[in-house]
Amino acid sequence: MTKKNAKDPLHGLTLETIVTELVAHYGWESLGQKINIRCFTSDPSIKSSLKFLRKTPWARKKVEALYLSTLKAI
Repeated sequence: MTKKNAKDPLHGLTLETIVTELVAHYGWESLGQKINIRCFTSDPSIKSSLKFLRKTPWARKKVEALYLSTLKAI
């Protein structure tokens, strides 16, 4: 393991885990208000969200940033 990976708080977490935990914490409606992307606001599902986030780096960064800020707040 490299030092970079040891310091990365997202190391070892899958995108599915991150999205699932955010949905459990905020719910789809609140999550869609915090990050206004269609996969969270229009007929949301984990599967459609993962498909979009894997193809869209800017949206994935927003989701990861929200996850990290949520961890700090807990």
